Amino acid sequence: MKKIVTILGARPQFVKAAVLSRIISNHNDFEEVIVHTGQHYDANMSDIFFSEMEIPKPTYNLAINGLGHGAMTGQMLQKIEEVLIAEKPDAVVVFGDTNSTLAGALAAKKLHIKVIHIEAGLRSFNMKMPEEINRILTDRISDLLLCPTDSAIDNLVNEGFENMPSKIIKSGDIMKDAVEYYSQFSQEKSTIISDLNLKKNEFVLATIHRQENTDDLVNLNSIFAGLETIGKEKTVVLPLHPRTKAILKSNNLNFNIKVIDPVGYFDMLELLKNCNLVITDSGGLQKEAFFNKKHCIIAREETEWIELVTNGFAKMVGSDAVKMVKAFIAFQDSTANFKMDLYGANVGENMYKEILKIL
Repeated sequence: MKKIVTILGARPQFVKAAVLSRIISNHNDFEEVIVHTGQHYDANMSDIFFSEMEIPKPTYNLAINGLGHGAMTGQMLQKIEEVLIAEKPDAVVVFGDTNSTLAGALAAKKLHIKVIHIEAGLRSFNMKMPEEINRILTDRISDLLLCPTDSAIDNLVNEGFENMPSKIIKSGDIMKDAVEYYSQFSQEKSTIISDLNLKKNEFVLATIHRQENTDDLVNLNSIFAGLETIGKEKTVVLPLHPRTKAILKSNNLNFNIKVIDPVGYFDMLELLKNCNLVITDSGGLQKEAFFNKKHCIIAREETEWIELVTNGFAKMVGSDAVKMVKAFIAFQDSTANFKMDLYGANVGENMYKEILKIL
C-alpha cells in the first residue's frame, strides 16, 4: 500500500489534518503516518486537538519546541529526515507556513520524496514575516500545490510557477470543511459560553500572538488599548497565547480584558458562533470568522486572505487603536452577505483525489 507522511506542528494544522485524516481513513487507499514536531507543546494548544477531534495519535512526536527559528528548523529537519528514511513514504504532506512546514518540505525534497503543500500560494508580501519566508520556500520545492483561492493561484502564476515542474490546483480551503463538520459537535461538547457567563452577540473574541505585535511594546500597548476601549461596549474575551502572556507579565502590562487560557477547537467554535465579531492577527481565524458569519478586524498591515477585505467582511487596522475602534463601530451596522462562495466545497475530498493522482 502507498504511504504518506503528514507533518504537523501548530494548532491550525491539527484542525486541517483532522479533515484529511478522516477522509483517508474512510477511503483506505493509502496509509497515513502522522509526525508531530512538538512546535506547539502546551497541552491546550496541541494535545487537546488530537483527543477531542479524534485525529489518529501521532506515530512520532519529535518534542522540538522553545527554540529560535534556526535551531528549531534545523532540529526538525534532522529528526524528520530520520523518520522519512525509516518510513520510506511516497509523499509528504505539509500544511500552511510554520517552521514545521518548511522543515518537512526540505527533508522530503532532499530525499527525492514528493511534497504536497496544502494552503499553497498565499502571500502577505511582507518578507519580515517568518511565515512568508516559509511559505515561499515550501511552494518552490513542492510537487503538488493545493491552493485555497483564486488569488493564491494568481500569486503562483505571477511568480512563474506555470513554468516549474509542479502541479497547481485550486482545491478550496480545507478549514471550511472543518468548521462545517465540527460545528455539529461543538454545541454539545463545549460549555464555555455558560462557564464564562457570556451572552450571544454581547462579546468580542480576540486573539493576539504575532511577533510584529507582541515583540513591539508600542504596537502591543496600542492594540490592547483598542481592545480595552471596545471592552467598554462589549466584553472582550481573549484566549491568550502562552508567548503573549509571558511578554505581558514580564513588562507588567495589565488591561481590563477578560483573559482566558488557550481553548480547544470546540470551545473556539462556540466562541465564534456566539460572538459579536472577531479581532485577530491570526490568519486562520480570519476565515473561521467568515465561516461563522462574523466580521473580522485584522490587527495587521496585510493579509493573505485579501478577498475578505475586498468584499467587506474584514478590515485591516494594524496596531492602530483608533482604527480598531472605528472598525468596530462600523461593523455594528453592517449587513454583509456571508453566503458568498469564497472558499469552495467538499474541499477535503477534492484534495484527497489530487493526492491520490500523484502517488
